[in-house]
Amino acid sequence: MNATKKVAFYTLGCKLNFSETSTIARDLTGEGFDRVPFENFADIYVINTCSVTENADQRFKTIVKKALKNNPKAFLIAIGCYAQLRPEELAQVDGVDLVLGASEKFNISAYLNELLNDANTRSEQAQIHSCAIEDVDTYVSSYAIGDRTRAFLKVQDGCDYKCSYCTIPMARGISRSDKLENVLKQAQEIAQSGIKEIVLTGVNIGDYGKGEFGNKKHEHTFLDLIRALNTVEGVDRVRISSIEPNLLSPEIIDFVAQSDNFVPHFHIPLQSGSNIILAKMQRRYKRELYTDRVALIKSVMPHACIGVDVIVGFPGETEALFLETYNFLSDLDVSYLHVFTYSERPGTKATELSEVVPVKVRQKRSKMLRGLSVKKRRAFYNSQLGSTHTVLFEGENKKGYIHGFTPNYVKVKTPWNPDLVNTLHPVVLGDIDHDGLVRFDWVGAQTKTKSSSSAQAIDITEAMNF
Repeated sequence: MNATKKVAFYTLGCKLNFSETSTIARDLTGEGFDRVPFENFADIYVINTCSVTENADQRFKTIVKKALKNNPKAFLIAIGCYAQLRPEELAQVDGVDLVLGASEKFNISAYLNELLNDANTRSEQAQIHSCAIEDVDTYVSSYAIGDRTRAFLKVQDGCDYKCSYCTIPMARGISRSDKLENVLKQAQEIAQSGIKEIVLTGVNIGDYGKGEFGNKKHEHTFLDLIRALNTVEGVDRVRISSIEPNLLSPEIIDFVAQSDNFVPHFHIPLQSGSNIILAKMQRRYKRELYTDRVALIKSVMPHACIGVDVIVGFPGETEALFLETYNFLSDLDVSYLHVFTYSERPGTKATELSEVVPVKVRQKRSKMLRGLSVKKRRAFYNSQLGSTHTVLFEGENKKGYIHGFTPNYVKVKTPWNPDLVNTLHPVVLGDIDHDGLVRFDWVGAQTKTKSSSSAQAIDITEAMNF
């Protein structure tokens, strides 16, 4: 019966959501459903939601409308973090048939088949299946493959930290991890599929090793994990998606510096450059530790790329404290910023704090830090010009160009050539184009040709005979 049923997916939020969407999609495909792009006609649309953004509800409604425009009679299913936190709100959206919580989403086929079997008695009220987050203590393995050039490999889920602004522990439950042997098996499967790069993902991956069912003993550490992954044959690159500064130990940094597979790219959440604000956020470090970690990375990997998460407009952030953050980041040897404008999330401790920063002030500060990020990225790119790197090319044609990334996350461009997709090639970084991306020369090219030249002026096939 399911062989004729078409299912489409839309994923909001983080790399973890993408890995879980991909796994759920493979499960449904294995049961006879036909996966199609979200823009196409489908019998079922599955929307994997995120709770981090303040406009999560509005984003969801917009996506629902797009799905119903493709097929007004389609079944709509909401899963993910927002579905766990606010199931009743999503159930009230016109067109939604099913809302599944943190655990239930991995058993989507059972709920879906029940829904399809009862199609003749379709209810106007969406069904909600969601357990209390305190009961979510099991681990489900996931990885994204086939959706893009890189594979997102989930190794950990949930979080035991209690940051005062964050809803993730309420949406995903306690910290728990995949077994080491499972991670290695999945990495091997990814490598055998031809994927060149694995991105390790989770909610708090530095906390890797905690078991299921509330077992807080670390069976393995994150250092154990990356050492083991380093031995998997066929994996060209492994990238650490994001890791807390207090969990990014000197041993991990030294290991990455020595590894041929792990790339010199770290994304380290800071959130604030003020110790006063960090304390209000209930973060587990001070800015001095962050400074030490950045300095250590740069001492052993001067070419490393370092990304930073920062939140602006948190309650109590005066103009002076914001400038403290701005100046701290300005002086810090980092490569780019991910700037988040603080938004009140229901159920978090931060909503109880006084000294609320006006929204317009938050937006102004956010704009200032995004401007700083542009300067930081350009300065980092400038520091890499003239150096040789191996680029992994992505799979999308963007306005006649194909893009790729160096191990240290410099984004490059060259005229579109489908033969380059998911291939690795050494290049010499040339100069920065008007769009902020880097042009390059092919290593070994018989003639020096700039990658940003017109497609008519460059023979890629000839240039790559090295």
